[in-house]
Amino acid sequence: MGLHQVHRLDDAQVAQLVMLFQQEWWTRGRTLEETRAIVEHSDVVVGFVESGSGRLAAFARVLTDRVIKALIFDVMVAAEHRGAGLGRRLMQAVIEHPELRHVRHIELYCKSELIPFYEQFAFTAELGDLHFMRRTATSGEPHVTTRGAGPAFGLG
Repeated sequence: MGLHQVHRLDDAQVAQLVMLFQQEWWTRGRTLEETRAIVEHSDVVVGFVESGSGRLAAFARVLTDRVIKALIFDVMVAAEHRGAGLGRRLMQAVIEHPELRHVRHIELYCKSELIPFYEQFAFTAELGDLHFMRRTATSGEPHVTTRGAGPAFGLG
């Protein structure tokens, strides 16, 4: 069965992505509505689908300014497609994507056991004194679901 690359997901593939999300510890519990918004608001989407059925086999998404920073999220391969090098193909497709090819820093975060996988693509865990930080919204806080809500400034 052949696989081909896509940069947009149809409605059936978004529903399949929800199912993939339920199988991973970091994405479990995401709803169809959230998944639609996630895909819609990501700057780059890379998927591999089965050529005959169109069924989603692998997925990753990226948020980027297309110049300095890009952050890869949700790198996943469906269980039945693991062990055949599809994760490597997916990561190669992401870092070679035309909108990311010249971005200065492409970043991701992963568990320590996945560091060797990502090192083959020249990612490094040696970041000096940088630390990963997170703020989690409380249940009463609204979350923005539309683009263009205003300028955002951060540290580069």
